[in-house]
Amino acid sequence: MTGWWSRRSTAGKVELYTRWTFHSFVPVEFFALGVLPLTGSKGSPLGPVAATGTALWVLTHAVLCAVLASRALDHTTGRRARPPVRLAVAVGSATAAANVLVLALWTAGVLPDGGVDGSVVSGTTTFTVGAIVLCVDRVRHMLYVVVGAAFATAAPVAALGPGPAVAGITAVAIFVGGSGIATACGFSSWLLRVVQELERSRELKARLAVAEERLRFGRDLHDVMGRNLSVIALKSELAVQLARRGREAAVDQMVEVQRIARESQREVREVVRGYREADLAVELEGARGVLGAAGIVCEVTAPALDLPAGVQSALGWVVRETTTNVLRHGDARRCAIALRAEAGGVLLTVENDGAEAAVPAVRDGSAAGAGSGLAGLRERLGAVDGTLDAGLSGPDGFRVTARVPLPRTTAKPSNSGIQEVRTP
Repeated sequence: MTGWWSRRSTAGKVELYTRWTFHSFVPVEFFALGVLPLTGSKGSPLGPVAATGTALWVLTHAVLCAVLASRALDHTTGRRARPPVRLAVAVGSATAAANVLVLALWTAGVLPDGGVDGSVVSGTTTFTVGAIVLCVDRVRHMLYVVVGAAFATAAPVAALGPGPAVAGITAVAIFVGGSGIATACGFSSWLLRVVQELERSRELKARLAVAEERLRFGRDLHDVMGRNLSVIALKSELAVQLARRGREAAVDQMVEVQRIARESQREVREVVRGYREADLAVELEGARGVLGAAGIVCEVTAPALDLPAGVQSALGWVVRETTTNVLRHGDARRCAIALRAEAGGVLLTVENDGAEAAVPAVRDGSAAGAGSGLAGLRERLGAVDGTLDAGLSGPDGFRVTARVPLPRTTAKPSNSGIQEVRTP
């Protein structure tokens, strides 16, 4: 039960709650209105038959309204291109026709209890208004539905015998009740639409964050290769000209081209495998910004520590890789990054919730490809004698812990640094 609810997104939870709220109208309408005709069925031989038929109609009407509400919510959430207008017209027409039949049976004395019959007519019309309102988007159209339902119900009341006074009371009752349920249903539909848009915005922000990271990687690769390729092209052209003139210097130029090509190959491997230096403070701030843009509450606690460059680079890559895993796997809502000095070393922990589904992929590093993920982090930390532990922390949490040993005089806390930051 916990996983069935907690693994849903916020938009999914709101949609599920809204749908089952409208589905709950079925038993409410049946027990509130469908049982009433049975209490007033005495007084005529056909009374029990008519009352049973009225109760069955109320049950059928409740189911039709639930189907109409479900189809309308499909349009609200984007699963349907158009609202179910034809179904709404059919439900409204069937309700109007059934109301006329109930009023006719009451006028003929088959259903002698006017209060019960009026409750059935008014109640089914009100529930119909609530279902039809879900199919329209504008407030004035909702008002048209309420006014039209009040007129369509009051007209047969006045025509079939109860009189103008009863028709006026019925119109007022339909207008008041219909306005209330129309407001509630319209607000529910609007709220669901807003939550869906916010969810799509969150996903878009996450994709933009990934795209920005790809652009940054592309810029780094361009910085590494752009100059070297230009030099290779110029030296190759120079070597061609020298070779045509029979100059021995062409060999020297080609040797230089070979050296630059090998150096470029090494630098590209460093970029791809992540062996370039990473600044720990920059990575912490970047993690806070990226996770915040994705809608994940990020808490960063990292006092300034005087760490060697190699240790900072290794821990910076731990922050970057674990942040990427939080974004790409699971359904995290919170992430906590903490850096602190301990006896004989420094400790970095990255913990997030909602990562139960991502544990297998994150644990073995398969999601990040060869040379990446946690396996790659262990290699980087191993270069500075560090260790990396990763595993579950609670029912749906995942924690990555990196420890790096340091001389006792190395890690000295100061009053400056990145203090705890909370991003909603």
